[in-house]
Amino acid sequence: MVLAPMAGVTNVAFRTLCRELELARTGTVSGLYVCEMVTARALVERHPVTMHMTTFGPDENPRSMQLYTVDPKWTYEAAKMIVEENLADHIDMNFGCPVPKVTRKGGGSAIPYKRTLFRKIVAAAVRATEGTDIPVTVKFRIGIDDEHRTHLDAGRIAAEEGAAAVALHARTASQRYSGQADWDEIARLKEHVTSVPVLGNGDIFEPADAVAMMRQTGCDGVVVGRGCLGRPWLFAELAAELNGLAAPEPPNLGEVAEIMVRHCELLVEHHGEDKGCREIRKHVAWYLRGFPAGSEVRRRMALVKSVDELRELLAELPADAPFPRDGHGPRGRQGSPAKVALPEGWLDDPYEDVVPAGAEVMHSGG
Repeated sequence: MVLAPMAGVTNVAFRTLCRELELARTGTVSGLYVCEMVTARALVERHPVTMHMTTFGPDENPRSMQLYTVDPKWTYEAAKMIVEENLADHIDMNFGCPVPKVTRKGGGSAIPYKRTLFRKIVAAAVRATEGTDIPVTVKFRIGIDDEHRTHLDAGRIAAEEGAAAVALHARTASQRYSGQADWDEIARLKEHVTSVPVLGNGDIFEPADAVAMMRQTGCDGVVVGRGCLGRPWLFAELAAELNGLAAPEPPNLGEVAEIMVRHCELLVEHHGEDKGCREIRKHVAWYLRGFPAGSEVRRRMALVKSVDELRELLAELPADAPFPRDGHGPRGRQGSPAKVALPEGWLDDPYEDVVPAGAEVMHSGG
């Protein structure tokens, strides 16, 4: 059970909240909560923004860090730095980002198409962690589009180069977050890669979805992204479902309000009051989805400037309102499918190992 890294969401505040809620509702913490994606080169260069993004809680264990990288050299240096400076207990590698500004430079979900380059990047991370107990895992998509599927090769190559596990977001890059995840491709990957665990990602919005995915695909675990937006208690529900325990009752509006205040407090602790309160604003609509909260209160919450102000606004809402039926289901960005932006000639040679120019520099700072 893994929290997928999400930019601007899975910082130390959100991860702490998820862990606290799992512990409070199940008595244990069994999930793996991964930090925001950071750029390998920016980490090595000790960019202040990147270093701040790698903050972990004092009792966070294991500390899981995801790297964005396109270059074996920077990959090795970043993984070596993580080992030597004890920055994390686990390294995950992102080859699934479909954002045009990333793929246009040859990064993210464009990389696995270049089989030789992909192999060298994974090998570099594993080589840097040899002799340690820090595992390297790899996450990727089905491929660039339906005509350029790469997940079976990517899973095989990652396993051959020493990855401890692989995770598949069962969409192509051209789908982005639209449509339906193709769980059948997770099953195909599980059949194809037998030497390491295979995790599934895509369309897990309820505890039953996780069970259904594992039963349908045979995958060894689940990765959850958008489903937990505004629902950090989802991991407690997942843990209960996967362990055959009674699911905790969904929170009413008063309990959600307490969670929102706690989230804001943690963000302020991490970012300071000004930025922390700006960060909580984007979570308001997710938290209040389906609840009876008028447009005026929502508008004022979208401008909140302090924890006390947030607390006062939440006190105006009916605390006993039950969790809404339409509070479940898909959340966050979905968008529509589109042609993947790629460097010129990117698809000409799948075995070319030339590092894409400028992809690391553009993302310095996280």
